[in-house]
Amino acid sequence: MARVPGGLLAAAGLVGGYGIARATARRELGGVALLAAGAAAATQWTRAAGPATAAGLSGLYVAAFAGSHPLAKKLGAWPSVLTVTGVVATASWALADRRPR
Repeated sequence: MARVPGGLLAAAGLVGGYGIARATARRELGGVALLAAGAAAATQWTRAAGPATAAGLSGLYVAAFAGSHPLAKKLGAWPSVLTVTGVVATASWALADRRPR
């Protein structure tokens, strides 16, 4: 089975979670998507780079989610979500995803 990069899973969680919450007007549904994708990403990060890196990237994922809210007041909702998603995906690539399997 092919390994899905943790950064892709994290991006799906951040963008998909927000999209689901917005489309359904049910924040908890977006939260479920955010949590599930974050857990899957953490699993991949652990496999690729070890538990310490996975913990750091997971912390960044949570911080990105939290930070997107005040950032949205300056940039708008979608630009904020896309900005923090880019930060997490780039960090994931640099620290875990680019490593050979």
